[in-house]
Amino acid sequence: MAEYTFFFNPMSRAQIARWALHEANADYEPVLVDWDNKPQALLKANPMGKLPTIIHHHNGHDHAVSEAAAVCHYLAEMSAPDLLPRQEEKADYFRWLFFAAGPVEQSVTAKSMGWEEGDRQRMVGFGSYDLTMDALDGWLSTHDYVCGNRFTMADVYVGSQVMWGLRFGSMPDRASFKAYWDRCSQRPAYQEGSAIDMALIVEMQGATKTEA
Repeated sequence: MAEYTFFFNPMSRAQIARWALHEANADYEPVLVDWDNKPQALLKANPMGKLPTIIHHHNGHDHAVSEAAAVCHYLAEMSAPDLLPRQEEKADYFRWLFFAAGPVEQSVTAKSMGWEEGDRQRMVGFGSYDLTMDALDGWLSTHDYVCGNRFTMADVYVGSQVMWGLRFGSMPDRASFKAYWDRCSQRPAYQEGSAIDMALIVEMQGATKTEA
């Protein structure tokens, strides 16, 4: 049995976990999930059936982890200690990892849904879309990576958020975001994982056209 079971669909946030698994050089078994026929093993591990979900088979126990940011950090803790923050990097690492999972995710979703904060900025965790983008822009304008000059597992998650934001136009096309993603996308682990997912997407789309 592989050390990790990886429930995924390439057209989902599971791309983040795939990248993290490759950064960790983890031994994993991928399980492709059909949106309309989710396996019981996934639903047992994660009743919401969300992707990504991983199961760590460790010392005779199975440990389920969901939520992409949590999956990234867990993999660093268990399998990639070099990608964990050093003592002096922890504040930046955790701040921006959770900033991306919270305010960035929330503000992008709110904008995509057409929700307006208006005079209720103090009620929402991100304040406003512009405030959130400005904060991330300010940090990445003066830092190569989340923790400065060194790539850590936080960059897998933050980098993925920036990549999707630029690709789908849900984040502004700012110089700091583009430069940051250019650096992240040079990672061999990203390129390996992305190649697998892109090939699967092409295969799935071809199968859909054939059925139609």
